[in-house]
Amino acid sequence: MRLLYAFPEPLPLARARGVQVAHSVAELARMGIEVELAYVPNPPLDPLAYYGVETPAGLSLTPLSRSLPWPLAGIHSNRLFLWRLQQRIAAAPDAILFARHLKLAMLLRQSRPERKLVYEAHEVFSDTAPPAKRAVQFEMESRVLRTATLVIANSLPTAARLRELHGEREIAVLPNGVDWPEALPQKDWAHAASHIAYAGSFFGWKGVADLVQASSDLPGCTITLYGGDAAQLARERGRAPAAGAQLEFRGHVPQQEVMSGLASTCIAVLPNRDDPDSRFTSPIKLFEYMAAGCAIVASDLPPLRAVLAGDEAVWVRPGDPASLAEGIRSLAADPERARRMGERGREKARGFTWRARAERLAGLLRAI
Repeated sequence: MRLLYAFPEPLPLARARGVQVAHSVAELARMGIEVELAYVPNPPLDPLAYYGVETPAGLSLTPLSRSLPWPLAGIHSNRLFLWRLQQRIAAAPDAILFARHLKLAMLLRQSRPERKLVYEAHEVFSDTAPPAKRAVQFEMESRVLRTATLVIANSLPTAARLRELHGEREIAVLPNGVDWPEALPQKDWAHAASHIAYAGSFFGWKGVADLVQASSDLPGCTITLYGGDAAQLARERGRAPAAGAQLEFRGHVPQQEVMSGLASTCIAVLPNRDDPDSRFTSPIKLFEYMAAGCAIVASDLPPLRAVLAGDEAVWVRPGDPASLAEGIRSLAADPERARRMGERGREKARGFTWRARAERLAGLLRAI
């Protein structure tokens, strides 16, 4: 079996989807599927090694620039990527086409209606697009949902909403995954309040601002925040209260450094707000928190409840800093409860490895 995975963005990418793509294609190749990853190069970085992923036999990396050659190298267009991608598609007439970008999936369906196409939905664009663009996004989404050979959703809420909007069809649900560490250092549970972390992007719907505000009610705690660009870090530092928890902003760091930090973290926080983006999320960081054996404080949202049972996290009201502070405080005050919660989450994460996800995906691909 051959799979042509098209990713029209630079790799590596400082976003969670880059992690997901790197692990997905590598694990499929390790299972004997011949995979070609067509991506936009981001020199001099290696698209997989950046995430700590080795390129296995059976995986070919095909960089497709979005730029014109010199002296017009300053001109960039996704149409150039698509034009170059069409050449790769023609060279692999038996390959299944795979896309997680809605516009690319639609263009492939229009230009190659005879080819088998897999569309992997990580959000519902009919809901998350800016209001002025929602009608166009709805039409694209509807067409892809009707005509794709296989549709995959990242969560049960994503699949349910797609069916609600675009009609009943079979949609496979494959949450994101994690590279499960075989061993972890001993955590300092007795001082759990000093080992609290958030890891992820700093977009508004992620709720980082709520965590920063909640820190004013958490004296004696230390919270490490991984992620954010320079502007976002400056914004959140400016919001940091004068008293309360000690906040340590690490900024964007390599994936291995984040995982190393989580290995010693006792309490990990997922403070998503109840925004459209949060309703269709499958946070890689949630699975990383679990695999690292962290007790979790999470916003009470359906996509997160689809992964964790009621007693497997401390659930707080989305967008409510006071509720968030109380949830963190309750775990920090009960280290034994936090330890047990972390152990249960780590064991549950065994079922959400990238390997386990790839096995399910390979089965779906073989079926078509």
